[in-house]
Amino acid sequence: MRTGPLVALVSAVPAAIPPAVAALEEAMPDARVWNILDDRLIDDANEAGGVTGELDARMRRLIDHAIREGADAVLLTCSLYGFVARDIAAGATIPVLGPDDAAFEAVRTGGYSSIYLVSSVELALADSTTRLREHLGDAADGLEIHPVFAPAALAPSRAGDAAGAASAIADAVEHTVGSADAVIFAQYSLAPAAQLLEQRLGLPVLTGPGKAASLLGERLRS
Repeated sequence: MRTGPLVALVSAVPAAIPPAVAALEEAMPDARVWNILDDRLIDDANEAGGVTGELDARMRRLIDHAIREGADAVLLTCSLYGFVARDIAAGATIPVLGPDDAAFEAVRTGGYSSIYLVSSVELALADSTTRLREHLGDAADGLEIHPVFAPAALAPSRAGDAAGAASAIADAVEHTVGSADAVIFAQYSLAPAAQLLEQRLGLPVLTGPGKAASLLGERLRS
């Protein structure tokens, strides 16, 4: 029976859960994982054309529920709602982490000159591109970001078909104008395709789950 910290994963799509859980188990083998899922958060945002005030409040209630019920840390797995986690983290007494924070920092410190930022959801791609530029700050001047929209990867990623997702992403990358020396995923649900994509493109692929799990482990230990 695990007796380690209780980490709440707040997710908007079921496909984001397995890669997040796997990363936490590798970084913190004794951690207890608590999954909180609202699988309408992405679809409702797409239908509304973005994250509305009502959807923002809905995500805040989910995070607050995790905190009130005893979570030692909270990790969001949906990039579209990452800003909510950052807002709450400022006043929280436990670590509350957005899905991309640690991965964006790895981009900033990785010495890359250009990067492909990939998403299968158009709203998430626009949001992640903006947030990556904001995170980079002055360093953004030295890094070229190529947004890659790969809608054909959505269905296989949600079905757990890593090979199908990797093939769809590779096709989208290969049709993108401009070259890059690394890839970063804007969605946790794409993470299982990382290894296959690295083999096809010959480029390193950065994913959110592993970076986030490592950072949460460091914060909990300190």
